[in-house]
Amino acid sequence: MSKNVIRRKSHEARSPSEVDHDARDGGVQSVDRALSILETLAEDDEGYRLSDLAVRTGLSASTVHRLLATLESRRFVQFDRAESKWHVGVRSFTVGASFARRRNFSTQAIPYLRKLRDLTRETANLAVVDDEFIIVLTRMESREIMRSLTQVGGRVAMVTSGVGKAVLATYSDEDVAAVIRHHGMPRLTEKSIVRPGDLFKELEKIRKQGFALDDEEACMGLRCIAAVVYNDCAEPLAAISVSGMTSRLTDDRLPEIGQIVREVAGELTVALGGVMPASS
Repeated sequence: MSKNVIRRKSHEARSPSEVDHDARDGGVQSVDRALSILETLAEDDEGYRLSDLAVRTGLSASTVHRLLATLESRRFVQFDRAESKWHVGVRSFTVGASFARRRNFSTQAIPYLRKLRDLTRETANLAVVDDEFIIVLTRMESREIMRSLTQVGGRVAMVTSGVGKAVLATYSDEDVAAVIRHHGMPRLTEKSIVRPGDLFKELEKIRKQGFALDDEEACMGLRCIAAVVYNDCAEPLAAISVSGMTSRLTDDRLPEIGQIVREVAGELTVALGGVMPASS
């Protein structure tokens, strides 16, 4: 009588190319997860505990800990043992600083930001578009009491910021619609523009007056007035703005400050070898 024998399922040998492909996929996933952790850490200067990072990134605590250990060994993150919190490390800063060096107009823009700050007595900002978001490159802080909505290096949606709307006003309607499809129109305050039709009307107004206004649309109590800096092809290179509290950026000051921002943006455009659009 023969015994029933449980036989192991045979596995075909995998080719070296298949093994390499799986390894590459795993490597790409790890890189993506590590970058997600860095982006999350950059959102808050107070840092995050391991459990908070796991929740924020949607990863398991063990995976987050493993990736943090690797990032820490390369000094991209650092651990504060007193508070048991993780922070962005010095290596992240040095790598990020290369972006500003490549955008070498940041240094050239400093005198113009200082002029803008001194003329308006408000904080002056320089920002660029990155992947349909606004990134603040540098700023000259006001000597007045000021609450900064976005830190240097921070990302904000184009439709909710003065600099973003200034740049959007240079886009075609089709390109603006694409930005809306990709990122929506978030309601950050009761004054946020959340209807495409209202945004298109606002952009037409910006084109006529030459500067954009964030009228408490991103944060109640704060206003931002912005204008575009152009490159040598008359395309948007960056945008500059002044931001301050509504108690100082009052309605009667807006036209004057808007004209100042527009003029300084034009001066910076010329200094960088750019060309103003014919319509300007």
